[in-house]
Amino acid sequence: MGRTHLAITVELVSGGHAGNLWPRPGRVMIAARSTTFEQFATAIDDAFARWDRNHLHEFTFTDGTPVSPASTWDGDEREGTLDGSKARLGRLRLSEQFAYVFDLGDNWQHLCTVADGLADPLETVGVIPDRPLPWWGWGSIPDQYGRDWNGDDGDTPAPPAPDGLTDLPPILPSWGPQPWRARTAPPDPVEDGIRYRDLIT
Repeated sequence: MGRTHLAITVELVSGGHAGNLWPRPGRVMIAARSTTFEQFATAIDDAFARWDRNHLHEFTFTDGTPVSPASTWDGDEREGTLDGSKARLGRLRLSEQFAYVFDLGDNWQHLCTVADGLADPLETVGVIPDRPLPWWGWGSIPDQYGRDWNGDDGDTPAPPAPDGLTDLPPILPSWGPQPWRARTAPPDPVEDGIRYRDLIT
């Protein structure tokens, strides 16, 4: 295949309830130069575990040029905005930096940095991908709305933790009640008729 794809490091800078993040969690994405910015946005949101996609997004180049899908324009898009469904990553230069914002309300901001050389997808992700894919990453990804469990409303205390994995159905060997792990109660000297001198001799 050869070195034909872009390697773009995407770091989550700040947003929503999380504020400014440090260290910044990141993902290194492998993408063909024919990839549209709209497709790249979807790949970033996949890599950063966004589950509510009902939000606008926008890229911004260092010269201030914005990029967003024309399907989301309603007449108040910024002047000079490029259509993200048509503009492709091939316009990027090696080592170029640009910004990506997901959810213009919560304002999840990312710094995107193109590597200084092209990448071979077979050497990185092991396949020739039909869409951008992450091949390296680090850091903890904050939940989109800061929820730590199902039903977290910001006020209700967290449910008590189970004893190990005993609350799970016994589908896998370590799930569910483990009778062999049951703790044996210590002997009762009175009930078992054990005398003190027997315990120390």
